[in-house]
Amino acid sequence: MIVFVDGIVAELRDASVVVQSGSFGLEIFAPKATLMGCNKGAAIRLYTHLISKEDQLALYGFHNEDLYTLFTFLITVSGVGPKLALAVLSSMPPTLVASAILNEDAGLLSSAPGVGKRTAERIIVELKNKLPEHLMAAPGGAKPKSVLSAAGDDAVEALLALGYRETKVKSVVADLSLKEPDATAETLIRKALSKLS
Repeated sequence: MIVFVDGIVAELRDASVVVQSGSFGLEIFAPKATLMGCNKGAAIRLYTHLISKEDQLALYGFHNEDLYTLFTFLITVSGVGPKLALAVLSSMPPTLVASAILNEDAGLLSSAPGVGKRTAERIIVELKNKLPEHLMAAPGGAKPKSVLSAAGDDAVEALLALGYRETKVKSVVADLSLKEPDATAETLIRKALSKLS
């Protein structure tokens, strides 16, 4: 098993990064947050997971251990392969994924591209009691509450009334709520509209 790769970013591709490690150039598939943190010519360490299928080897990398851990759990769910796991992790931060699983929010998980309602429900059923404590704990060690506050719920209802898709609306509002936990419903609606348009 290749636990991590240290090297220099040689090339950025749509879904992967090429890291020069010694005299080797390794293509490493990664979620959007990891790719956005890669700068050509910069030194980087990625925590990696090697997947071998028939005659193909693929290396998946993550800039932090929470992303790596969630990836390894997601790919244990039946019907969730590495590409789908990356889609989930590219759509929302690890805390949001963990909160959606804990709070059984299939709508939020299904906002990730390629994740249908049945797959989201399977992820919840199979992982709800398996995720490590540190992913499931909010600051202070408490279990995380739903990502959506009362203002967030009001914002989602208002946006749904305007005809936006539930999966997209929940993802955008949840992300905004994480960044601004004290935002009013009006603020969340205004900011969500600019992202949804």
